[in-house]
Amino acid sequence: MLLAIDLGNTNLTIGLYEGKTLVHHWRLATEDARMPDEYGLQLLGLLTHADKTPADLTGICLASVVPPLTTRIAQACREYLKREPLIVDAGVRTGIKIRYDDPKAVGADRVADAVAVHALYGGPACVVDFGTATTFNAVTADGQYLGGAITAGINLAADALFTHTAKLARIDIQRPPSVIGRNTVHAMQSGLLFGYVSMVEGMVSRFRAELGKEMKVIATGGLAETVAKETNVIDVIAPWLTLDGLRIIWEMNQTR
Repeated sequence: MLLAIDLGNTNLTIGLYEGKTLVHHWRLATEDARMPDEYGLQLLGLLTHADKTPADLTGICLASVVPPLTTRIAQACREYLKREPLIVDAGVRTGIKIRYDDPKAVGADRVADAVAVHALYGGPACVVDFGTATTFNAVTADGQYLGGAITAGINLAADALFTHTAKLARIDIQRPPSVIGRNTVHAMQSGLLFGYVSMVEGMVSRFRAELGKEMKVIATGGLAETVAKETNVIDVIAPWLTLDGLRIIWEMNQTR
């Protein structure tokens, strides 16, 4: 079995694969202060919850955009799960060509997304990942990662409104009764949700102008389903796309 770990700025997403099938998945809060022992015990607890032990694991694949925590998670894997994790970085086989000016600067999660989309859906494709940051990633039919666009995620924008304004409260991201909000909460929900939907539609249109009419749009991340309900530009919702990419990367690197 493979343990796939996606370490993001806000969430730690973990998947347990049996072959190509995701049999268990968990989404936890990323904790900057947590030490290797804490992560190790947490990972052991998740395996126990799945009625598994470290002996059931054949490998671990880790993607991280939080460098200070990468070493802690890796240490936890070694000491508690008795496995050396495959960390997605510049030296790992991915099956795609990265055409970024500096390939090492591409986040491991964006690489995993591109790998999964190319393998599972083909191209050309635009991957929209609704994480702490909302990212748009362009993948060609022949497996070239061209780059993309990065903007603040919806929750990050909501937090900014709460933090930097005196009278705006923290709100949940959900659909308001109408676009024209008749109270402050509904007005904020309208601006955040429908504003992001319009941004996604606009960016997809611009990406399609460069990638071609046949471009597919694949959405992933915590708010992908919420946004997809409000637009027809998203072709596929793939909630575990990044984990699938890690599985594919791990499989590729077993034949080196």
